[in-house]
Amino acid sequence: MKNIFPTVMAALVLTSCGNKNAEKKNEKLESPTTTTNAPVETEQPNSDLKPAFAGQTRIAGVQTTTPYEGKILTDKLDRPWGVASLPDGRLLVTEKGGTMRIVTNSGVVSEKITGLPEVNDAGQGGLLGVTVDPNFATNRMVYWTYSEKTKEGNLTAVAKGKLASDEGKMENVVVIFRATPGHKSTLHYGSRILFDKQRNLVFSTGERSDKETRPQAQQLNSANGKILRITTEGKPAAGNPFSNTPNARPEIYSYGHRNVQGLAFHPVTGDLWENEFGPLGGDELNLIQPGKNYGWPVITYGMEYSGDEIGQHIGQKEGLEQPVYYWDPVLSPSGMTFYTGTDVPEWNNNLFIGGLSSSLIARLVIENNKVVGEERLLKEEKQRFRDITQGKDGALYAVTDEGRLYRIGKK
Repeated sequence: MKNIFPTVMAALVLTSCGNKNAEKKNEKLESPTTTTNAPVETEQPNSDLKPAFAGQTRIAGVQTTTPYEGKILTDKLDRPWGVASLPDGRLLVTEKGGTMRIVTNSGVVSEKITGLPEVNDAGQGGLLGVTVDPNFATNRMVYWTYSEKTKEGNLTAVAKGKLASDEGKMENVVVIFRATPGHKSTLHYGSRILFDKQRNLVFSTGERSDKETRPQAQQLNSANGKILRITTEGKPAAGNPFSNTPNARPEIYSYGHRNVQGLAFHPVTGDLWENEFGPLGGDELNLIQPGKNYGWPVITYGMEYSGDEIGQHIGQKEGLEQPVYYWDPVLSPSGMTFYTGTDVPEWNNNLFIGGLSSSLIARLVIENNKVVGEERLLKEEKQRFRDITQGKDGALYAVTDEGRLYRIGKK
C-alpha cells in the first residue's frame, strides 16, 4: 500500500498570526488510510551492537488517521525549556535564561516572573523542568529544577516558591535540594520534575558528561546520573530503595542514567517512564523500577561522538536493565507526556516525546510495556521540540528551543 501520510503532513500548515500561510489554517485535513509501515528510521545505525529482543528498536511505523492540526500559539518565548499546565488551563513556561512566563491558550505571553534564583545558563544549563503543586489552586506553589554555580562547581538544584497573586513574582523561594558533587562541566544537568501520587517530587539529573564524571552514574554516593525522589521539603521520600544502604544517597530512586530530560507517569498503570540521551546513538526509553541500575556507562547501544567504542562496547550485561526501546541514530529525546485526551482516540495512552536534533515529536504506541508502533510528527516544522505536556483542554502543548509554543489536537 502506498504511504500517503507524507503528502498529508505536507498539507498540514502550522500557522501563527502574521504567517503568510495563515489563510490555509482552516483547510480540511484528509485522513489517510490506517496502515502499518516499515520502521520510520531509515538511516544506518552508528553501532554494530544488536538489540536484546525483537522490537527494541526500529519498530513498525504507524499513522494517525484522525484529522488533527498543529497551531503556533506564539513564537515570542525566549529559549523555553519546560511547560506545565495551570488549573485554569494556562501554561507556565520556564525559559533557559532564568525566567518564567505564563501563556494563555490564545498565545498571550505574560511579563517575566521575577524572584527566581540566579541560574548558570552556559552550555546546557539554565532554568529547566517545572511542575505545579497538585494543590496549586489553593497554595499556588511551584517547583522547578535549574543549574546552579557553586564554589564546588556547577550542579542541578531544586527550588520551590509561591506564585504571587499578581503573578509577577515568586515569593518565599527556597532551594530544597542540590545534586552534589558539583563539577566544572556545563553539560548534562537533566532535568525534569514531577509529583508522584504520594505528593513526593521525582526529578532527574545527568552525569555531567565528562569521562571523569561518567562513573558517578554508577555510584550511590553521588546524586548525578540518577532519578531521585524527595519530599516537598527536600528530604528523602519514605520507602526509597537505598534509605538503609550505608554510604548511599537516600534520595536515589534509580541509577545508571546518562542525561535524563524526559519523565512521565503512565495514566493507567501509574508506572514511571523515562527517556535519556545516548551519545552517538543509543537514546533510551526506560520503564523505571526503584533501586534498579540502568547501565550507563557500562552498557550502551551508542558510540563516542568520535566514533570510538565506549568501555567494553557491550549493550547487555547481567544485573543491568535493558531499555524498553532505543534509537540509533538518535532522536535526542527531551520532555515527554502520555496522552489521555478524547479528541484523538487512537492516541489514547500513547507516549509523545519531543525530539531536539531530530526536529520532531515522536509518538510511541505502547502495549504491555513494549513499544509496538512509532510515528514522527511535525518534522516539516524544523523545530527543536524541548518539552510537551497535555493541557487541561485535552490537547498537547509543545515548546521549542526556537521560541514557539504549539497546540496539537483535533482539527
